[in-house]
Parts: sequence; structure tokens; C-alpha cells
Amino acid sequence: MNFKIITIFPEMFNSIMNYGLIARAVKKKLINLFFFNIRDFSKNKNKKIDDRPYGGGPGMIMSFLPLKNSIIQAKKNDQSLIIYLSPQGKKITYKKLKKLSKKKSLILICGRYQGIDQRIIDKYIDEEISIGDYILTGGELAAMVLIDGISRFIPGVIKKKISQHEDSFAKNLLDYPHYTRPRIIDGMKVPKVLLSGNHKKIHTWRLKKSIQQTLLKKPKLFQKRINIIQNKIFQKKSKK
Repeated sequence: MNFKIITIFPEMFNSIMNYGLIARAVKKKLINLFFFNIRDFSKNKNKKIDDRPYGGGPGMIMSFLPLKNSIIQAKKNDQSLIIYLSPQGKKITYKKLKKLSKKKSLILICGRYQGIDQRIIDKYIDEEISIGDYILTGGELAAMVLIDGISRFIPGVIKKKISQHEDSFAKNLLDYPHYTRPRIIDGMKVPKVLLSGNHKKIHTWRLKKSIQQTLLKKPKLFQKRINIIQNKIFQKKSKK
């Protein structure tokens, strides 16, 4: 899969290209990261890519032309989906990440300053995506979150497929607690059931803990699971 990143700070992405899961995926060419520096498309002698907003107000706005030209170059001979990382976008979900992983190529626009010219959004952007209801200094960190989340669904990036299905949110349940060696530390013991070797009991315990965690920490997520189960039961009854 190709990620085409439009940014003024391509160096920020060294952190994911050189370490961890994404670095290994890049090395194996399971994913490719391409960068388009917006300043390279500025005709200003100082490579200026921002200007004052019409109507006044605080801050600066990313200029139309440099951003437009970088998008055109990134999409050249391509049908990439163009995503603008923005707090005004739809909040990313597990389901959405999985859907995006089916795409061959994504263009990710990392805004800066007070934002980008609205006409870019109106004409060129396919989707606006948010990673949460808060403001960052730029879209680069949000783009890295998106790349990481999407890459986990790409075949070969994660060795064991089962780990994806057991992730929090995969089944609208949070993950169960995890323990490793030693069995006792600082006076705290590993739950006996996990040492029993009885996989049926272990599975039941983990499911119970997942439900408890979800009810306690994210009750809306658990309600979503209940709604899905109810809909499936209703559909089965309707077919009879």
C-alpha cells in the first residue's frame, strides 16, 4: 500500500520509518511512504506557503496554490483517496481503519497554521478525518496515527492474524488484562485460572474481564455490541 504524505515537515516521519512495526513493513515493502513537501511547490522566493485570512482574525492560512500543486503531483497517474487530517473530520474508528486498508493508495494532507484554504477542501479533498476532539499543532502526528492504525490490517505487517481479531474494538469489547512472568511480584499474583492450562476456563475468564472492562471504561462501546447482537437475532427471526 502507498501512503503519499503532503507536509512541510517530512522529517517528522523518520520516527515511524526507522522504528517498530512500520519500519519493518517499509523494509519489506509491504507499505511505501512517499513525501511531497509543500514548500517545493511554492513560487515565492522564500518558499512561503501561508498568508493572512480574508476577513481578518488570528493566525495564518496555508495558501491555495502550493497545496493544490502538491496534490496534483501526488495524484499524478493515480486514483488515490485524498484525506485531510482535521479536527473537523469524522472521528476515526476501528471499522474505518480496516476499510481504508483495502485501498491501494492514500494521499494524506497534513495541515498547519490555522488551517488550509476552504477551496482546497471543496475541490480536492475526498474525506476529512479526525483522530480525536482536540487540536494539534499540525496534521503530521495525526497522519502517523492513521498510517500505524491502517498498516496493522495489511497482510504480512502483523505475523499473527489472530491478534487483530482479539484487539480492543475488534468485537466492540476492550481487551482483557494481560500477565507475564514472574507469577508473584510486589505481593501481587497472576490469576490462578491463567495457570490452570484449562483453555475453556481461560477463554471464559478473559471474555468476562473484557465485558467488565468495557462496561466500566467504555459503556457506549458495549451498548454498540448489544445492538449488533440484537440486530443479528432480529434478522434471523425475520428469515424464518
